[in-house]
Amino acid sequence: MSQRLPAVVIDNGTGYTKMGYAANDEPSFIIPTTICTKGGAAVAKTSEIEDLDFHIGDDANENSRSYQLNYPVRKGQVDNWTHMEQLWQHCIFKYLRCDPEDHFFCLTEPPLNTPENREFTAEVMFETFNVPGLYIAVQAVLALAASWTVKEASERTLTGTVVDSGDGVTHVIPVAEGFVIGSSIKSMPLAGRTVTQFIQQLLRDRGEKIPPAQQLEVAKTIKERYSYTCPDLVKEFEKYDKNPGEWFQEYKDKELVRGTEFTVDVGYERFLGPEIFFNPEIFSSEYLTPLPDAIDSCIQSCPIDCRRGLYKNVVLSGGSTMFKDFNKRLQRDLSRFTKARTPAGSSPLEVKVVSHSMQRYAVWFGGSMLASTDDFYKHCHTKANYDELGPSICRYNPVFGGVVG
Repeated sequence: MSQRLPAVVIDNGTGYTKMGYAANDEPSFIIPTTICTKGGAAVAKTSEIEDLDFHIGDDANENSRSYQLNYPVRKGQVDNWTHMEQLWQHCIFKYLRCDPEDHFFCLTEPPLNTPENREFTAEVMFETFNVPGLYIAVQAVLALAASWTVKEASERTLTGTVVDSGDGVTHVIPVAEGFVIGSSIKSMPLAGRTVTQFIQQLLRDRGEKIPPAQQLEVAKTIKERYSYTCPDLVKEFEKYDKNPGEWFQEYKDKELVRGTEFTVDVGYERFLGPEIFFNPEIFSSEYLTPLPDAIDSCIQSCPIDCRRGLYKNVVLSGGSTMFKDFNKRLQRDLSRFTKARTPAGSSPLEVKVVSHSMQRYAVWFGGSMLASTDDFYKHCHTKANYDELGPSICRYNPVFGGVVG
């Protein structure tokens, strides 16, 4: 094919779906990973287009009163394949407005994704959408590739520790030369949604007058607009207590029903929200391992010959790592672990936490980089191979320049 159309890159996260075309710096569309369908008795029996009567993304949230709202992806894993297929359908035809038979597809998968899930993905893509080629890439490896935007060409490496924190779950994933060390992956139930719920709880306990239907959305806005990571929790409390006028912020919004304006005082939530990554006991007693401890434990469980590279390249990925000074706090706490283990007179291991401009959409951007190369098409699973051998061809991806899917 002399003139090939660009590949389609879709990253389905727990909270948001990012989609666009290869070689672009940013995804063309970012929508919530939600779908609303007619459920149960609400389905009109006389209708012949029931399967087409659904909405996704922001449209789903707007129609949630008359439809049943569903989340196809939970904690990084596909929870409902029927809804997932419908979500992909609208992503391709409604948003990207492309013919799937003309484009190769690059999809992403979470760490430790089961081979059966890969097969289901292949069936949907090849049989429902009739795509000519498919590549399923590991999100952690794509995030590592995206971090090259802040490094010199000579430092480009596919060895590092990826801290991927989105809306539903946080993963710590060690990668050595493009291969994920699956036995050392750590998973934390703390992520963006947890921070939002914690801020919502703090506002409710303080008695802020927020309409019940808007509490979650207000807490989410406060998290994204005002939150930051503090170096010392006790000193931060003292700073706010001594000079509240300087540090307290005021958030204004309108009620959806009556349209009257309400005001929310934003104080300790600004630094307490992100603090649950470093002191999770302030939110729940069910999970008590701080993020720096999880990263250190993850690296220490890896083979000893690759630990130095894993400490030297801790890459942040996902929207929940975007809090101000998050990378500095993480690097400081990780450095304390390595210094405590270093014998007197020896130089400690170098710890470097990498934060970059593509951090929020690192996985999608890494997929865009990968799918824009000529080698990408050579390593895709093709429709001809699928027709000959079946979905089992997608159980394992071929090695792509050190990148394994």
